[in-house]
Amino acid sequence: MTATLRGETIGRTAFSGQEFRQALGCFATGVTVITTSSGEHGYGMTANAFSSVSLDPPLVLVCAITGNEGSEIIARNGKFAVNILAADQEPLSRYFASKDRPRGPDAFRDVAHELGVTGCPILDGVAGHLDCTLVASHEAGDHVIFIGAVQALDVSADREPLLFHSGRYRLFQEET
Repeated sequence: MTATLRGETIGRTAFSGQEFRQALGCFATGVTVITTSSGEHGYGMTANAFSSVSLDPPLVLVCAITGNEGSEIIARNGKFAVNILAADQEPLSRYFASKDRPRGPDAFRDVAHELGVTGCPILDGVAGHLDCTLVASHEAGDHVIFIGAVQALDVSADREPLLFHSGRYRLFQEET
């Protein structure tokens, strides 16, 4: 298998795509729902490709599959919110990962939320959220990396995070 970045070969790999996926699964991540809004209606998608980029200025990144509905809508709207799911919100993760969920004006019909300062949906009960304006995007492999400047945030310190590891949802557990 040959890997490419921006059309250039970056090396030969001695592993399969499935093996690469398994290796990435060894890293526990939080679970987020990335939301955006055009003003007419909102859009949401589950993602675990989220990271801080900079503290000053406050920047974060999210990744979305190139050419899918989510990446196109975020690019068009120029804003997104990162909703960091709490331990009891696995059903929300599954909902926003489902291909059969409602779209358009009904996308958030059955989801408790309010609008953030950018107009993006902020889900009720999350462990935290970051409301962002898009400052840059970069195509890398089969994904688009969106970098957002954080305009507003909130943290619910009493809410434990939902985790994902080795293809399964996990709960945070403190040592006793």
